[in-house]
Amino acid sequence: MRWNRLRDFDPSAVASGVLPALILAAGASTRMGTPKALLSAPDGLPFVVRIARTFRDAGVTDTVVVTGSHHDEIAHVLEGEPVRCVRNPDPSRGQLSSLLVGLDAVDQPGIEGCLVTLVDVPMLRSETVRAVIAAWRRTKAPIVRPAIGSRHGHPVIFDRALFTELRRAPVDLGAKVVVRAHASEIWNEPVDDEGSLTDVDTPADYERLTNR
Repeated sequence: MRWNRLRDFDPSAVASGVLPALILAAGASTRMGTPKALLSAPDGLPFVVRIARTFRDAGVTDTVVVTGSHHDEIAHVLEGEPVRCVRNPDPSRGQLSSLLVGLDAVDQPGIEGCLVTLVDVPMLRSETVRAVIAAWRRTKAPIVRPAIGSRHGHPVIFDRALFTELRRAPVDLGAKVVVRAHASEIWNEPVDDEGSLTDVDTPADYERLTNR
């Protein structure tokens, strides 16, 4: 099912599934100088649209984009995409604050975990998303993420067992507190996808991406 405009979106019309996804796009993009969510990937799609479609192609049925001060512009480019946009009223509190805004939007009975990615990582592949989901279902690990050797990337799955810990974590320290507390339990799923590890955060990063 598709919607012509975001304002026509009806959350009850989407199968909730057991594993919704969050795209964190509330940052001020100060180092980039322009909203990263709106930058064009090499295929011409805005970062946020490309990631939303990657999740869709991987079978995710409920995707929420967490926005900040650029809410209207991001919502505009997502018109026609089967996603929800929710706004973090104060993204200056840090990345965890956006994750919690998104978590509140998707958390309901039956949800078993949550996929989380940054809008800074636009080139991850749907095959990687499927591999991470399959690993989470197979291992039952509280945190699952893609990895190439010792490097790890996005998306990250947080099992529902960690939702309370995430909500209680110090906002200024971020989700890393929870990740470190469960370091010995993390499952790093081997993938062959440099895009899942490629963070586009500065103009130099973007130039390398577009010239690749």
